[in-house]
Amino acid sequence: MKKVWKYKRCEAKKAVKNGTLLDEAKAIINAERQREYGPPHASFRRIAGLWSAYLDITVHPRDVACMMALLKIGREAHAHKRDNLVDAAGYSALAEDVAGGEA
Repeated sequence: MKKVWKYKRCEAKKAVKNGTLLDEAKAIINAERQREYGPPHASFRRIAGLWSAYLDITVHPRDVACMMALLKIGREAHAHKRDNLVDAAGYSALAEDVAGGEA
């Protein structure tokens, strides 16, 4: 049976102008989250170490950012919540930043 995507743009309660979600994600990853959890590179390095030990494989900080984005996309597939999309965008941006530090 073919899965039907539940969320339809026309059902959105509030129209969002292009870039607003991205601006929100940018503000969150550059200020709010850093105050709460510290610099993303350090946080993702710590999480990568824990996941590596638990899974008995090597997990890199970029993997953490990508998998966190996938977690948010998985939640969005179940039910629309703006926070899922904002966070997925933020984690995607952080994956790019962290990847630059892994080279």
